Amino acid sequence: MPPFSPQAIILGVKERVESIASYADRLYIGTSVGTLSIYALQKDEDGNPAPAELVESKKSFTRRAIEQLGFIKDVSSLVVLSDSTVTLHPLPNYAPATPLTQAKGAMSFAIDTSVQYATEVQESNKSTTTDTTTATKPPPSVPTVVTRLAVGCRKRIVIYEWKDGELQGVRDLVLPHSPRAVTFPTPSTLVLSYTMSDHVLLSLDNMTVSEPLGLPTPSTGAMSVTSVAGIGAMGKGAFTGLMALGMGAKVKPPTFKVSEGEFVVTKDNLSSFFNAQGQISRTGGFEWTGPPDETSFVKPYICSILPPGTVPVPSGNSQNSSTGSQGTSTTAIATSSSPPNPASTAISASPSIPQLQQQQQPPQPTLYQVPVLQIVSSLSLNTVQLLPFPFPLNISHAEPTLPPTSMATLRLLSSSMFSKSPLFVISTPTDRATATVEGSSIWSFTMQRWGKQIDELVERGEYADALTLLDTLDASLLKDKDARMAKIRGLYAVSLFEQGKYVEAIKIFIDLEVNPAKVVALYDESVAGRLATPKEKWIELFGGTRPLGTGNGSGDQGKSSDGTSVTAVPKMAGKMMKAALDGLGVGAITGAVVGSKDDVSTESANAEAAAKEKEKAKEKERDYHRSIENLLVYLGDRRPKLSGALATFNITPSKSDTSPPLSETPISELFAMPNGSPSSLIPEQLLRYAQVVDTALFKSYLIIRPGLVGSLCRLDNWCEVSEVEEVLRAKKKFTELIDLYKGKKMHDKALLLLKELADEEDDPMDKYDPTIRYLQKLGPTYLDLIFSWSKWVLMADPVRGLGIFTSDEAELPRVEVANFLSSISASLCAKYIEFLIEERQETSTAFHNRLAEIYLEETKDAKRKGDQAGGRKVYEQLLSFAVDSEHYEVDRLFSRLPSDDFFEIRAILLGRLGKHEAALEIYVHRLQDYAAAEGYCKKVYQTDPNPKGVFLTLLRIYLRPSSLSSPTQNKQRQLLLAPALDLISRQSPRLDSTETLQLLPPLVNAKDVKAFLQDSLRGPKVDTHVTREIWKARGDQVDRRLMLLQTRRVKVTDSRICPQCHKRIGNSVIAVHAPRGEVTHYQCREAFSKKKLSDRHR
Repeated sequence: MPPFSPQAIILGVKERVESIASYADRLYIGTSVGTLSIYALQKDEDGNPAPAELVESKKSFTRRAIEQLGFIKDVSSLVVLSDSTVTLHPLPNYAPATPLTQAKGAMSFAIDTSVQYATEVQESNKSTTTDTTTATKPPPSVPTVVTRLAVGCRKRIVIYEWKDGELQGVRDLVLPHSPRAVTFPTPSTLVLSYTMSDHVLLSLDNMTVSEPLGLPTPSTGAMSVTSVAGIGAMGKGAFTGLMALGMGAKVKPPTFKVSEGEFVVTKDNLSSFFNAQGQISRTGGFEWTGPPDETSFVKPYICSILPPGTVPVPSGNSQNSSTGSQGTSTTAIATSSSPPNPASTAISASPSIPQLQQQQQPPQPTLYQVPVLQIVSSLSLNTVQLLPFPFPLNISHAEPTLPPTSMATLRLLSSSMFSKSPLFVISTPTDRATATVEGSSIWSFTMQRWGKQIDELVERGEYADALTLLDTLDASLLKDKDARMAKIRGLYAVSLFEQGKYVEAIKIFIDLEVNPAKVVALYDESVAGRLATPKEKWIELFGGTRPLGTGNGSGDQGKSSDGTSVTAVPKMAGKMMKAALDGLGVGAITGAVVGSKDDVSTESANAEAAAKEKEKAKEKERDYHRSIENLLVYLGDRRPKLSGALATFNITPSKSDTSPPLSETPISELFAMPNGSPSSLIPEQLLRYAQVVDTALFKSYLIIRPGLVGSLCRLDNWCEVSEVEEVLRAKKKFTELIDLYKGKKMHDKALLLLKELADEEDDPMDKYDPTIRYLQKLGPTYLDLIFSWSKWVLMADPVRGLGIFTSDEAELPRVEVANFLSSISASLCAKYIEFLIEERQETSTAFHNRLAEIYLEETKDAKRKGDQAGGRKVYEQLLSFAVDSEHYEVDRLFSRLPSDDFFEIRAILLGRLGKHEAALEIYVHRLQDYAAAEGYCKKVYQTDPNPKGVFLTLLRIYLRPSSLSSPTQNKQRQLLLAPALDLISRQSPRLDSTETLQLLPPLVNAKDVKAFLQDSLRGPKVDTHVTREIWKARGDQVDRRLMLLQTRRVKVTDSRICPQCHKRIGNSVIAVHAPRGEVTHYQCREAFSKKKLSDRHR
């Protein structure tokens, strides 16, 4: 449905209407004789416009024509331009009038109202000089309603400004030309239009004027309607329209604001878009099929009146009738620009050039021969509606009715300063007599509700236009704006994806946080699996309806009021030019040339076709890879966010084996899950999203980045194994599949695959090591699984297989492992226990007992089987173990020994039990190994260095043999004197001398024990006695000398005289001289000594 519905609301206006303005429910109409008519706008029960009711008509409101009307809400005043004067009329009485005397010679005005804050207001009031004072922190911003009235006068511009209803002052600027039209693209910028082609920008901040805008030149294609059809084809109606335009009011340059900071300037047939800096904002602009008579703007549509004979009838329309938007049939005059050529359409196989020129001329375009209201979307620059006059009536109202005439002139009088105001069009019969009798009619074009317009754009698949329109609307106009925006953006992303614009589509999906299942569903089964959705159902998947048309996401183009396509109207001229060229026979000539190439070889044609098909396939593959590359961007964005959200619920990929598989969830349930950030989802939804994302990521890697599959498999993930395992098998990525099985704790599947791969290998390392390494990492949780899958390895290669249980990867329960290995082979169990004792320092008595018993039983088995070498090897291990181990139960092992065998181990065990004599008797008499017996004694002596200990016991066994313990043997043991003497000679320090001499037989010569005797004398006991006696004698000698010295003394009395100085000694320090005992003063000692020495030499 088109966006506007026309309704005649006022009929029979006899005076010429010059201006119109609407505010609230009032419509103000100014006429050429100075009359101001005020109408009340009404609506019926359905909200559609109803005929307006005249409230008041103020005759002679002004002395001359009311050229322009406006309204300033801030001061509640009607602005009237008449007789080159702008006057403010306060409502509701319109008096007293306030003429703006400073704006003399006014030609036009423009009004802008905006809400500004304190900082903005201060900025706008700054002069051109720069304030160099130190900037201070601005106070909190206060909103201020600022209204500016710009009046274009003769060679100057006057600016009035109100803030919160108070006039702030007036500014003016002298200009080189007179501005015939004024427009506010921003509150601080003005567009001044001097002529149709001369426009400048005025900055209100510093009151400076820019250079003239550079208007682009319209292309020749759009003008071809007139050039091809010819001026004569325009007919009388076209000239009548031109005459009517000439008789109208003063023509003003059509400039108007379309959005904040953007305005449109129309020159000839081209409407150009500029920004507030005077630069082209949209390349190309919009080209009309003819120069518009008048142009206005009702957000977001550009409305223009095009003269008769300039607008082609859209293809598919009937030449003589059209269907109105309300379903009422009415007549629109349309004629062909030239009659068709009746020449025959038959063409011979090889026509000549003259014959080609005689072919049928192409049909000329059909043009509307009445004025046409063309409505273009300022967002997409597509024509959304064509309304040729007479407009269709709204049949919901019986009154008023239009006169039965179709030849009229149309004028747009909707004030562009109010972009949300209704569109008003005035139709006036071209015939003067008819116009005098019937008067003019005023039409109100009511826009559909915003929601309905957006819904229609979505239904046609025009998602970009719907988004742009929605973005321009305030949330107060559309309560569900955010929800609509999200839905339409999703549909737009799907259409972009369908067109191969994957980057843009994926960015939108990420921004909207779309359900991953829906995004993945846009791909084929190699990526999406069972989620794959046919292309024709993509739009429905995202909540839309499939638009009619080509299915490329753009949908059907807009329809005119009669139901025909209108987006092709701006391009119709180019098509007509092509048709004219075809009429000259160019198409036929081309066909003849092509026909002359029939002798091209079939082989060459086939090769060319094959090359094209091959290149097409390559391009399709590259496009497919590009789509998956962009999918990876989406999945890479979702994955960490989902993982973080799951972590807040203590849900990690390591627990994925306990989660229900994705395959159990119905597809409809996956698609029904909501869009939104992961933090807004419940754990079940997060889990499903994570499974979808990781599964799609896995499949995408398999297609374009197979080298990364392995790393993904080794990491914890939520991938659905059932959807990828067959693909991995097909691609022979067994290592990655095993890693995936392991991560999902599907160990049976992994080990089965390893067994299958091992059957194909010959090298033992490649055959067994993968299974061994896998089992090593499982840990005690999977002990039964380890035992089950290790059997075939242990049977095939016990040495390698034992590595499963001796690895440092995981500590397995030792008792259970030992029992399992014992069930397979005792030797394996022994090797395992040996590993525990040697490498893990196992001290458990149970393991040590078990190992000793295994050694003993294997030794017995070897002897029974006659395996001397094997038995001896195990027996040596048993002997070594019995000596080295400190943690087995000696008596337990001793009780298992046979009485007539294993004397070496028996001797060791008896020694461990402290029965040294019994152990030495076995070494001496059973084994006759005297060196072993002596070695045994040395080990015992290290822990118990007793001279009367083990060495004396061995000597006693040698020299005092007893009867054999066995009752069957009654012979006496022989005296072993030679070993005894050897023992005495070597170990004499460790033997008690007395006991040893007592044990020696009487017939032993002293010569045989000479070394023993010498060692005995040098022994510590004798040496200590001698030393003690020497020290005793030395002490006695010192005592006698002391006594002698103590008997020699001198006596000093008060009368004793120093023999040197002959003075009394008294209490002075003295010196006693040997050997006679002379006593002198201490200071006289040296002199006396010298005197005494000299006397001795005489």
